[in-house]
Amino acid sequence: MKLPPGSTGVESIEYDSPVEATMDVIGGKWKPLILYYLMQKTMRFNELRRAMPGGVTQRMLTKHLRELESAGVVHREVYAEVPPKVEYSLTELGYSLRPVLEAMLVWGLHYAQVNEAVTLRFMQKPPTE
Repeated sequence: MKLPPGSTGVESIEYDSPVEATMDVIGGKWKPLILYYLMQKTMRFNELRRAMPGGVTQRMLTKHLRELESAGVVHREVYAEVPPKVEYSLTELGYSLRPVLEAMLVWGLHYAQVNEAVTLRFMQKPPTE
């Protein structure tokens, strides 16, 4: 397909606010958890799936990893091996989300302390550098 003159081939996205842009990238039930675990280390697909609480399906994890990769925050490395080996890690842009994830962790702990109805099954540690 030939692109019009001046076109980069990149779809333009317009947001009404920076919060909307952030939520488009990291919003949802699974994306913050994916980022949290990848903040700690590079992981293979099944390792990541096992680490995540709540039983994320293979289809849903694949979908969210692709979206995060498309947004430029996750890197997918495929190794030419049999069977194929694929590892996921954060990009520099992905690591720039550290303060956001740390703030979510702190707020979640606070919320659990002030709300008797909330129980945390496990205590997460802040992502390590």
